[in-house]
Amino acid sequence: MGVMAQLGPLSRTTVLVRWVMLGALSGMLAGVASFVFLEGLQRVTTLRVDHGWLIACLPLAGLVIGLANHRLAGRSSGGNSLLLEEIHSPTEWVPRRMAPMVLIGTWVTHLFGGSAGREGTALQMSGSLTDLAARVLRLGKDDRSVMLGAALSGGFGSVFGVPLAGAVFGLEVQTAGRVRYRALVPALTASVVGDAVVKALGHEHVLRAALPATTGIRSTVLIATAGIAFGAAAVAFVEATRAVRARMAKWFPTPTWRPVVGSIGVLGLTLLFGTDYLGLSLPLLDAAVGGTATDAWVWALKIVFTAITIGSGFPGGEVTPLFVIGATLGAALAGPLGLPVAVVAAIGMVAVFGAAANTPLACTIMGVELFGSAALVPMAIGCVVAYVVSGDRSIYESQPRDA
Repeated sequence: MGVMAQLGPLSRTTVLVRWVMLGALSGMLAGVASFVFLEGLQRVTTLRVDHGWLIACLPLAGLVIGLANHRLAGRSSGGNSLLLEEIHSPTEWVPRRMAPMVLIGTWVTHLFGGSAGREGTALQMSGSLTDLAARVLRLGKDDRSVMLGAALSGGFGSVFGVPLAGAVFGLEVQTAGRVRYRALVPALTASVVGDAVVKALGHEHVLRAALPATTGIRSTVLIATAGIAFGAAAVAFVEATRAVRARMAKWFPTPTWRPVVGSIGVLGLTLLFGTDYLGLSLPLLDAAVGGTATDAWVWALKIVFTAITIGSGFPGGEVTPLFVIGATLGAALAGPLGLPVAVVAAIGMVAVFGAAANTPLACTIMGVELFGSAALVPMAIGCVVAYVVSGDRSIYESQPRDA
């Protein structure tokens, strides 16, 4: 796509149509995968809530996942980091087993109470299925790289219902500090199509109330102040997760027992602090963005629960937990800052994730898609400040940084 400027109008149109078709293919695969995943996730979450005793089986689930990681996963255990590596240096095909393994593993994690998210699953399923399609179509390395970027967009846009943010996310996440426009057409197509497929199949995303306009120098300064806290929370999450992962790798050279030990830690925390921090913890998120102030320690506990779950090898994702962390931190900060709880919680929801993934632009757009156009300026301020504060940290360990 980098040679488009050198082509004539007819050739440019041919290339455009080709990439729209390939992007649509990736989006359809991402949309179907996200629909299956989201519908199953709702059911296993409901089952866990209705049958609280399932939480006690988390160590057994951890053993099964650990054995699967050790004996079956192979390269697919690289997760999102593997996808980023293949985008920048295409070498081997993304393992076909990645999609079913991360799907089943994430369902198991949530069924028994692991504190994980859903974005990682959506991205890995989309990347695995898209690369399988690229293999069938016999695409070259450069085209594979572009298609994997589009797969990230399709997975993100479809699983969260944010097609514009999904398109930008797939371009922005590839390299921290730079947006890779080379995959713009297939990324936008994949995200829009993926979102449309999920909706057409009948899954309904949660609708958020539009935020009121927040303007003025005072509000700007206060939101920027909150942004500093959001960036610090992102750093705390990344460092905590890495610390758990490093400690587990040191104690257990093979991955079999890591989730078992992690699950025991999660169960111990549950006995101390209750079940609010298990799974996605969407009730905490909904309460915060709905305008309910939260205790000052809620966001920190969600970091601990999730860092242990993800760091010990349970599959899933970090994004929804980061949403919860940011929203509850924002709800706790709103009172001292003298700002509406719903506004600061909504900004925190996207800003903490944007800082942890180095995607402030995508998260600003996501905030607008979820909370309305009046949120544009405060979302941008919160996301940019948090991103600057977080520095080089990233939840994606193989994410390169633009020099």
